[in-house]
Amino acid sequence: MPATLAATPRRGLYLGPLKVTPAVVLVAIALLGSAAFVLFVTFKVEDEQIPLLGAGFGVMGACFAVIAIGSLVEMWRAASRARAGRALGLAIVGGVAGLLAIGCLTFTALATMVWKS
Repeated sequence: MPATLAATPRRGLYLGPLKVTPAVVLVAIALLGSAAFVLFVTFKVEDEQIPLLGAGFGVMGACFAVIAIGSLVEMWRAASRARAGRALGLAIVGGVAGLLAIGCLTFTALATMVWKS
């Protein structure tokens, strides 16, 4: 095999195909933390539940929005490198993440309006 076609070794820490960066770790911690917070508020808290759920879903919506934007950037890179399958998968993941972000942020806005009225 010629030296120009040899695969270069990947640098950094990888978890499967996903490169572990500080941004990925931050979004993962925020997403898992907000999901745990929403579950805690749902099952344990009885007073002030609406604004707490709004805050939890607000953080979750921001995480899903970041995932959608990251998927868009990576989809663009994959498409420019003629990797159609990866680009399609990232488009689906980004679309679902965008829909989840819209849903979470809508719940946050409605919870805020209900609590203020």
